[in-house]
Amino acid sequence: MYTLGVDLGGTNIAIGLCDENLKIVDKDSVPTFAKREGELIIKDMAALASKIIERNHLSLKDIAYVGIATPGMANTATGVVEYTNNLPFIDFPIAALFKKYLPIEKVLIANDANAAALGEALAGSAVGVNSCIMVTLGTGVGGGIILDGKIFAGGLNFAGAELGHTVIVEGGRPCSCGRRGCWEAYSSATALTQMTREKIDQLRILGIHSALLTEAEKEGKVSARTAFNAMRAGDAYGKEIVNAYIRYLATGITNMINIFQPEVLCIGGGVCNEKEYLTVPLTKLVDTEQYTRINKKKTRIVTAKLGNDAGIIGAAALGR
Repeated sequence: MYTLGVDLGGTNIAIGLCDENLKIVDKDSVPTFAKREGELIIKDMAALASKIIERNHLSLKDIAYVGIATPGMANTATGVVEYTNNLPFIDFPIAALFKKYLPIEKVLIANDANAAALGEALAGSAVGVNSCIMVTLGTGVGGGIILDGKIFAGGLNFAGAELGHTVIVEGGRPCSCGRRGCWEAYSSATALTQMTREKIDQLRILGIHSALLTEAEKEGKVSARTAFNAMRAGDAYGKEIVNAYIRYLATGITNMINIFQPEVLCIGGGVCNEKEYLTVPLTKLVDTEQYTRINKKKTRIVTAKLGNDAGIIGAAALGR
């Protein structure tokens, strides 16, 4: 039997066909187009799932269940997304709508970051530990918590630890959730891109050349990679942005470590591809700020082993 793991993001819908060992046999993706009507997003999701099933010469009978990793407050008992600020979902029956377009008997949902954390716990960088936190740095900042080997669902059964919507700068940048100064507004890939864009605009006004502009021109856009690439090229402005970004990230991560004291804190999402350029300075900052800094035994900070597949694999494992 196979399972389908769906990772629904603000930018893309990614779906993987997984075998019984949680190995991805086939996967594909389509753009989310997040600003449109929610049901249209689910319709495209179901169409992509059907395409993958047919491409692998399977039928619905070969699929044990579909797991959907979704942003926001995912009620695992009802299959309803109560709320998410990055997609048009309020009291949104995502499981029922998926069944409407692809008549499969069992559809499970979970918060996307919790699904990614489960994926890393079962098949990635946190295998063998009982407690880990997964922080995903993408369109937003997601948080997944595994305690005693299980997803921490919370008392309201939403299974979504909205770590990105803890405030780290009072009265700071506006966040899409309606608050100001959220960790997400400073540490998401979106925030890093915005910080880089703002610096490039300043430099252009002042007529100052920087590798930031060169890197952006190479890519054809400003992205979360631009500042890191400029920093590696020796650019002072790139280094300034990266250092500021890592300080914000360290503030939020230290908070999470102080609260939960996990064995492993795993960083996923696109920014984790910077690897040691991110984790080395980040770990140094966290080590000086965390409450347990005098202890030899500390939370291990790692990058996700499964990369962008963590959400897919975690979603595919929801029925276990």
